[in-house]
Amino acid sequence: MHLHTSLLRQLDNPRLSRNERAELRCRLAKELEEAGNYEAARSALGELWQRIGERPKVEGLDQSTAAEVLLRAGSLTGWVGSSQQIEGAQETAKNLVSESMALFESLGEVEKAAEAATDLAYCYWREGAFEEARVILQDVLKRLANTEGEIKAIAVLRSAIVEFSANRINDALRILTNAAPLFEASDNHALKGKFHMNLALMLKNLSVLEHRADYADRALIENAAASYHLEQAGHTRYLARVENNLGFLLLTLSRFAEAHKHLDRARRLFIGLKDSGSVAQVDETRARALLAQGRDVEAERVARLAVARLKKVMKDAS
Repeated sequence: MHLHTSLLRQLDNPRLSRNERAELRCRLAKELEEAGNYEAARSALGELWQRIGERPKVEGLDQSTAAEVLLRAGSLTGWVGSSQQIEGAQETAKNLVSESMALFESLGEVEKAAEAATDLAYCYWREGAFEEARVILQDVLKRLANTEGEIKAIAVLRSAIVEFSANRINDALRILTNAAPLFEASDNHALKGKFHMNLALMLKNLSVLEHRADYADRALIENAAASYHLEQAGHTRYLARVENNLGFLLLTLSRFAEAHKHLDRARRLFIGLKDSGSVAQVDETRARALLAQGRDVEAERVARLAVARLKKVMKDAS
């Protein structure tokens, strides 16, 4: 039984205090957010928070619970704003997360403040402000230097993602490789899946840039590990990304039949999530595969469809 099923049952208890109910809603929202189910996570917060741009209802809650509600609303604003390309969402998310972080710091809750800081860094990363994100994450890791655990692992993972996005791929690979024992010690399938997914992505890119066949082989192994853990976690969104990444990797190895098989699955999963932007990304990968096969007419048709889909997503978001 998934944890969120148990939490849903606990919410039915009419004897819960306002703080207890809010704490349960936040735990449920976090569980669903970690599985990539952002809409369900938003719904899980119930009366506490309904939509991006709306201030969470924290009146009457103790400070620690209020900080948690602000963090969950801020984190979800960042994720949903990114996936739906909502203008100004990251700024809104930063304000909520910063308020949460300040509250946790005032209460002396070091790890919760660090967790909020990692979310703040990710908001900057989504905006392309890599230096700001890097500075925040370096500070978090200094604060957590003598600890081990999930928050530190998340900070390490996001540090590697920032370096990868800044085109410092070897630095990103080094960060994750050195931190492998931290992730191996975790029993969080979603976290492990994200670790292996990002490690595979870095190896795949380096295999192309440096013509390293051994990196390509390692990337295939890491993708397989990512798929296993993400399936266990029920993280359909990231599982679909792994399938798209595998399709791209296999096309670079001229294993086209396998590439198309994985792209088919990625597309089905993203369609199920109603994520048109990611469907377009899969179609772009498909066009690359077709072009590499010499199927130019088909490649052009698929590429045009991908562009049209992306334009529609951007129009709908505006």
